[in-house]
Amino acid sequence: MLFHSSLRKELARTFGATLIVLVTVVMTMTLVRTLGMASRGNFNPADVMLVMSYTVMGFLPNIMAMGLFLAVVATLARLYRDSEMVIWFNSGIGLTGLLRPMLRFAWPILLAIAGLSLFVLPWANLQIEEMRTRYESRGDLERVEPGQFQESSGGSRVFFIEKNLIDQQVASNVFISTQEGPKETVTSARSGQVEVIGEDRFLVLGNGQRLESHAIKKSMSVLEFSQYGIRVGSSPASVVNELPLSTRPSLELLRRPSPQHWGELSWRLGFVLAAGVLLVVALATTDVNPRVGRTGNLIFSMFTFQVYLNMLNLGQVWIAAGKIDFAPMMLLLHGGTLGVASIWLMKRHHQWRWLPNFSTRPRQQPQGAS
Repeated sequence: MLFHSSLRKELARTFGATLIVLVTVVMTMTLVRTLGMASRGNFNPADVMLVMSYTVMGFLPNIMAMGLFLAVVATLARLYRDSEMVIWFNSGIGLTGLLRPMLRFAWPILLAIAGLSLFVLPWANLQIEEMRTRYESRGDLERVEPGQFQESSGGSRVFFIEKNLIDQQVASNVFISTQEGPKETVTSARSGQVEVIGEDRFLVLGNGQRLESHAIKKSMSVLEFSQYGIRVGSSPASVVNELPLSTRPSLELLRRPSPQHWGELSWRLGFVLAAGVLLVVALATTDVNPRVGRTGNLIFSMFTFQVYLNMLNLGQVWIAAGKIDFAPMMLLLHGGTLGVASIWLMKRHHQWRWLPNFSTRPRQQPQGAS
């Protein structure tokens, strides 16, 4: 049908342009934020572009849902503004007749949003979290550049190495100064090697000496050793169980039901359901009022999407806190919004009135009456 094909083509053009704009804006904001986090030591500066890519991938379900909603609103507004809707209405196509071509256009996008939110989103969050954890949980020796004094992450140690073989995790001519309250320790060794014992990482020093001094007791002792171990961090595997829920696969959340897991699932499924419900909301609410101008529908659409997104966040918090179950919250939020939008759509389609019209025409006086 000519109407269906022309509507889908215009929706595709508008959605593509909207998606490009939204992705560009999000990439710019993400790049600025990622650079700031890298400057604070949360990420390796060499991984900035990789972190930005994973972050944008995590935002894609939100971006695509917003882009689809804005594309439908912009397309319908253009049809109303150019009086094309009047032509289609006069040819026997009502508002409900727009649902079929809109759904035929939107179902691949809804399927992509489902895949991104249920599978790609947790995977991208996991990659970001692993890079952050790997960089922040580096051993104190790994923070040191050869030939430079470097303070440890806790600020209680100062390291110096003359040479570092990164691949073998071996250092030569190691100097370590440790301050623990009134006790100060200076350790020097010819060599050092990083070893993982259990969930801890140790710097095993060889052929050195250890000088301990106590400021209060005014004592000093010297110890020579052939091998000495110092704990310098945790093993990366020890933090796997501490990863946030946003990094857990959706199937794992389903296999281990709990309020927190249901809350996370409500957030991920919410993008798909919201994108579908907002199609009906856009069709029911979009109209052109010359007094409002062209930006009226856009402002209303952004406000509607933001309110819906805030309700998704609120629902996730309530489900995780045990204030409401998963099914009632999903039915109340998405089902309730769909019901209100459907009633609004049918009201506009059938020209229903919320209240009866009590206005009466003034009675005309016969001609010649005084």
